[in-house]
Amino acid sequence: MLMYQHQKASERFDVIDLDPYGSPAPFLDAAVQAVSEGGLLCVTCTDMAVLAGNSGETCYSKYGAMALKSRACHEMALRIVLHSLDLHANCYQRFVVPLLSISADFYVRVFVRVFTGQAKVKASASKQALVFQCVGCGAFHLQRLGKASGASGGRVKFSAACGPPVAPECEHCGQRHQLGGPMWAEPLHDLDFVGRVLEAVSAHPGRFHTAERIRGVLSVVAEELLDVPLYYTLDQLSSTIHCSTPSLLQLRSALLHAGFRVSLSHACKNAVKTDAPSSALWDIMRCWEKECPVKRERLSETSPAFRILSVEPRLQANFTIRDDANPSSRQRGLKRFQANPEANWGPRPRARPGGKAAGEALEERRKLLQNKRKEPDEDLAQRAAQLKTFPCKRFKEGTCQRGDQCCYSHSPLTPKATAESTPTDCPEAPDQNPLGPGAAAGPGED
Repeated sequence: MLMYQHQKASERFDVIDLDPYGSPAPFLDAAVQAVSEGGLLCVTCTDMAVLAGNSGETCYSKYGAMALKSRACHEMALRIVLHSLDLHANCYQRFVVPLLSISADFYVRVFVRVFTGQAKVKASASKQALVFQCVGCGAFHLQRLGKASGASGGRVKFSAACGPPVAPECEHCGQRHQLGGPMWAEPLHDLDFVGRVLEAVSAHPGRFHTAERIRGVLSVVAEELLDVPLYYTLDQLSSTIHCSTPSLLQLRSALLHAGFRVSLSHACKNAVKTDAPSSALWDIMRCWEKECPVKRERLSETSPAFRILSVEPRLQANFTIRDDANPSSRQRGLKRFQANPEANWGPRPRARPGGKAAGEALEERRKLLQNKRKEPDEDLAQRAAQLKTFPCKRFKEGTCQRGDQCCYSHSPLTPKATAESTPTDCPEAPDQNPLGPGAAAGPGED
């Protein structure tokens, strides 16, 4: 309500930071209207299960895009959030320019500037793209929603894009494709802005407690290929064809020898972000498999591995290590991908009345009930024998109709024990002992 009350140009805010618990989707419409011209909008999303593809339909209802399960899900989450921001801004003849987009720990955070301009808004459709991802080998292809082309007089002509970029079946493994998006297909960062932040942090290292991590993450961000959306991972490529995994330097060197560009990604430490087509990437993996052969007889003829390896590579890969294959941030030993600081690190429960004390009590209860909610399997005969040590009240009253089927003992009691015993209901809890001193405790005892 506060942001909706400040929509006038003279009353807008220079900086708006949205950091709710979960999805910021309910606040995006008001935020893009309440930020000033060229102002800064910061958005944090902690609903990573939705953005990473676990619930594609929920992601569509919140952000207007279908998320896919893939190794590049964290970068795709960033691009879906930017798409949603730009879509909300376009409704009011505004558009966003990303400054920095970060995926860290269990959340994503984007920093964008918001501008107004009807002519620039027309180019928004050409900045979004759909993703065709193979369910077998994981190869992906992007399809832009719009097309921007030059016209006479220096004008720009916008039209619908042509597609799709793939056949009904994957050209590498013959499997079908999944369709995801739309998502932001333009650069995620402004390298000038990232460079200025790096200089500011390096000039005052004691200003932030996490200065080392900030320098490491921003250094990897500065090394990323801005014009290459999404990425592959080392383990994904090797597990698809069931071969041993090449080292990061070997695969990067092979791509560089082949004339392609390659970089890391701050969103995943095993990422391979490259402008090489998927056909060239699989040719390199075929050459690697020849050096570390796979037992072909164990592969199913319909598996992606068999179909990929049955084709001879047209590109001869060179795995000789190159000096420029090792990125600068890795050579300097910067803290690029920080390990979890403690066990069970992750999102905490939603804030509850009582503050920290209530949260600590909830944690203690969780530890107390660990593995206690599910009753362990036990021997039924042993359980029956334990229950038979407790007398049946209805049998003493002469009203028990279960006879031998009763779970409790029908041993006759002495008059003294009967008088001193405390009546209980049947069935009764095994931790209660209604017998007085001198009473029979076990079955068959008089």
